[in-house]
Amino acid sequence: MPGLVSVKTPPDSVPLQISVPESASSQPQRSSPAGPSKPPSPLARKTPSPSASASASRSRPSPNRLKSKSLQPEPILADASLDNPDLGPFLLKLARDTIASGEGPNKALDFAVRAAKSFERCAVDGEPSLDLVMSLHVLAAIYCSLGRFEEAVPVLDRAILVPEIGRGADHALAAFSGHMQLGDTYSMLGLVDRSIECYEEGLKIQIEALGETDPRVGETCRYLAEAHVQAMQFDRADELCKKTLEIHRAHSEPASIEEAADRRLMALICEAKGDYEAALEHLVLASMSMIANAQENEVATIDVSIGNIYMSLCRFDEAVFSYQKALTVLKSSRGDNHPSVASIFVRLADLYHKTGKLRESKSYCENALRIYVKPVPGTTAEEISSGLTEISAIYESIDEPEEALKLLQKAMSLLEDKPGQQSTIAGIEARMGVMYCMLGRYEEARSSFGSAIAKLRASGEKKSPFFGVVLNQMGLACVQLFKIDEAGELFEEARSILEKECGPCHQDTLGVYSNLAATYDAMGRVEDAIEILEYVLKLREEKLGIANPDFEDEKRRLSELLKEAGRKRDKKAKSLENLIDPNSKKTTKKEGTRRWASLGFRL
Repeated sequence: MPGLVSVKTPPDSVPLQISVPESASSQPQRSSPAGPSKPPSPLARKTPSPSASASASRSRPSPNRLKSKSLQPEPILADASLDNPDLGPFLLKLARDTIASGEGPNKALDFAVRAAKSFERCAVDGEPSLDLVMSLHVLAAIYCSLGRFEEAVPVLDRAILVPEIGRGADHALAAFSGHMQLGDTYSMLGLVDRSIECYEEGLKIQIEALGETDPRVGETCRYLAEAHVQAMQFDRADELCKKTLEIHRAHSEPASIEEAADRRLMALICEAKGDYEAALEHLVLASMSMIANAQENEVATIDVSIGNIYMSLCRFDEAVFSYQKALTVLKSSRGDNHPSVASIFVRLADLYHKTGKLRESKSYCENALRIYVKPVPGTTAEEISSGLTEISAIYESIDEPEEALKLLQKAMSLLEDKPGQQSTIAGIEARMGVMYCMLGRYEEARSSFGSAIAKLRASGEKKSPFFGVVLNQMGLACVQLFKIDEAGELFEEARSILEKECGPCHQDTLGVYSNLAATYDAMGRVEDAIEILEYVLKLREEKLGIANPDFEDEKRRLSELLKEAGRKRDKKAKSLENLIDPNSKKTTKKEGTRRWASLGFRL
């Protein structure tokens, strides 16, 4: 998920690790699917923190394909020896030993498939086999380790149908683990909505088995909160994170590391919702907890977040102090060329740009780029891509779109072969579309926006405010290419999304209204254009005030349309430069910095 708003950690694909309970009496806990998966957020503890990946670089699988796939028996599975009830456990042990020895997942896959088939054959009619469930979980994990996520889905779909929750904790564990592992797999495929549905179902099962105040329920709530953050569903994330915080405060010592991690996530949610004072309060309390636990590097990381909040509040001196304090600690502990040092350089560059010190801003950008160009061992592609994307936004704001475009292209190339990065790539493509518009390359802008929209639709983010903004931007590119009908459809879809997600008085929604009115006028739908402009003027007069300079412009445009509607319509086509919002070109540029930033994206 996305690109989005998150405190990042190196999202390396972890080595293949499959943890299978040795006995059926294990307590319900988080299953850990093997293979490339998103690591825990730095906000989390060392235990696996459920953090949903934004999306995958692979294309969205067909629902029919997912449903039709099933375990394909190898020819060897026809062997009658698989009817031996001792063979399944033996083959499953071989699969685990093969993984542990590093012989390769393909051999382990063969053993796991045969083990599942054996357990299936030996299962007693009418009795759910937890051994079969265990083997299917291992099989799905191996498929994921091979990057074959689509093949893992039907295996897990089958696994979650076997347990009967009413039979006790063992079955609850199996059902919970299956739903969480299926959610992780959907996440790697970029199907965010399906992923969250699976996590929610897993949480329900866990609460039913353990109660609402069990610490393990708190961990799952946190996992799900992070998934909702990446899906930009901040209200639900806020609800789950508060519940996590309550559980940890009840079961942990005051000022615990767990509470600090929860507060950092709460700060992230509050920041995304624009409640900067609340975010600052949570970060200060988290910092105090980390100081009490002698976590110096974590304190420095929190100082960076505090600096971000101060900058959002325009308290620039305090922001500089927080950044410099963190920079001193991280240089000392991690070295001058660590990516965390580069990220602080980027924040300082952004701060000095906002305060008009362009020379200092560019100098910090260059310092960060030197680190990203020659990264130290262990630096992930995701870290470098994120840093390049943030630097590109600064170059854009100082009117160097070509340099910004090069950085974005480099950032995207680093993520193209990474699973779980579909939303992030979509965000970068949207930024590239803005750069193309600034350079007058509208056909390339339309193509870039179109690719971003396709990825966002596939990942389940077609109802987010960001999706509405991208639709609006693509509509503006289509206007410049005289594709009026297509632009009208895009503006209409953007309006329906932004009205619902942001409300009619939001600046993004008002911008779409204005563009849609101009497009209707160009299409000859004068009455529709008049209706929209009258609605916008009414909103400004009754709710927003008339001091905004756009008010007079919209009033003038409405007057012209009304005058024209009072006589026979001139069928001669008008120049689009006169019909479209006169600020549209400027708006295209501003969208890249103001509108996206207002939604929490640093692209």
